[in-house]
Amino acid sequence: MNDRQEPNTPQDVAAVQAVNLVWFRDDLRTEDHPALSAAMGQGPTVGIYILDEQTSGIRPLGGAAKWWLHHALLDLHASLEALGVPLLVFRGEPSHVFERLASQLVVNQVHWNRRYALAERELDTRIKSWLGEQGIEATSHAAWLLVEPWQILNNKGGAYQVFAAFYRRIQEAQLREPLPAPGAQAPITPPSGLEDCPVAELDLLPTHPDWGGKLAAAWQPGERPAQERLDYVISEIAADYEDGHDRPDVDGTSKLSPFLRWGHLSAQQLFSALLPLLEDAGAHAGAAAMLRQLAWRDFCWHLLYHYPQLSTENFRREYDAMGWAWPNEQEQTMAEWRAWTRGETGYRLVDAGMQQLWQTGWMHNRVRMVVASFLVKNLQIHWRAGEEWLRDTLVDADPASNAVNWQWVAGSGTDASPFFRVFNPELQAKKFDPQGSYAAEFAPLAHEPLVDLKETRARALQAYADMRQARE
Repeated sequence: MNDRQEPNTPQDVAAVQAVNLVWFRDDLRTEDHPALSAAMGQGPTVGIYILDEQTSGIRPLGGAAKWWLHHALLDLHASLEALGVPLLVFRGEPSHVFERLASQLVVNQVHWNRRYALAERELDTRIKSWLGEQGIEATSHAAWLLVEPWQILNNKGGAYQVFAAFYRRIQEAQLREPLPAPGAQAPITPPSGLEDCPVAELDLLPTHPDWGGKLAAAWQPGERPAQERLDYVISEIAADYEDGHDRPDVDGTSKLSPFLRWGHLSAQQLFSALLPLLEDAGAHAGAAAMLRQLAWRDFCWHLLYHYPQLSTENFRREYDAMGWAWPNEQEQTMAEWRAWTRGETGYRLVDAGMQQLWQTGWMHNRVRMVVASFLVKNLQIHWRAGEEWLRDTLVDADPASNAVNWQWVAGSGTDASPFFRVFNPELQAKKFDPQGSYAAEFAPLAHEPLVDLKETRARALQAYADMRQARE
């Protein structure tokens, strides 16, 4: 971390000949922020954040994500203030916000780090074109992934659909080095006429009921907490990660996913921190396993970039004929759905996972696979319903990983788990929570089993057979 310069006397932005704007999105940090470094390296800089709930095709944030964003913006404001950079926060359609900014400021350049979902990419393209028409230079930067989606392609020029092949290629890629935080500039005081929106007025925090206290007890959003957790992971967790990350009863996983999701930590920073451990015989296997998970994150985003409908459509279109139900289709299905969401299925590992989700906004990855399998296979409820529920309740609800992982479990994705792989929650509990301590912590109350595992597994396999026969 570089030494930051002491701020100088504040300047009114109107007195500055021209300013550069940095548009923050899911990259709420100051270190290893290519857009921020580029802007500050070329003149006085102002940061902006736009809560966009209007652009067609951009899925709205879930409740847990909004809670995290509220606190993340406050943290970013303080971090930028230390660099002399004001953060202006707006709510609305981004093109309208930029029109206002261009009419009230002398804008020289606009910088942002790239996004990869289709609606966001199209929006960025429109704004870049409009800025160019106004004579304002707009530059996008790579900061979200290890490798850009167009840099790793198969022999046909398309996306890899199997992770093993993708992983081999990404290991050969040349990765950029993380950037330090920029040095401080003379502080800028924006003119009052800009009328930005205080973070508190974005209405991101839950109120009815106010369950935010549970999340606050589990997480502290921000760049410094992300670095502290990373330091702990490197010193205490990474070496044993290969075995420990499958155990929900121990602190064996990184828990860095929310910090990556909100960009408090970059993929390059995590990669660079793990790299030295590969030279340590005692830590190599664990570090390599964690890097493989980081590569899976890239894989998910590469897939979403090339197949934009993954969040809402089966990749394997034959699964459109699968007889999955929707929660509101009939009374029994709704009752089973409610039991699943509330952690009252009678299967302790499933219930513990759903209760952990409610209490902390996060769920152990092994347990995520178990609860997803239970929903789409034992209960035969559509994976999209589960994807939407976790999108609303996870603080680390990553659009690409959430969609790809649900389709992996459902069998409908690119590199999917075979449909006959139905996770048995009782066997999974014996293997990964052998003392029952995870279940005891999050699901101390027992419930009657909602369904019979053997019968519902047979029903799921019959539905799969019927789907295949319908194709013939």
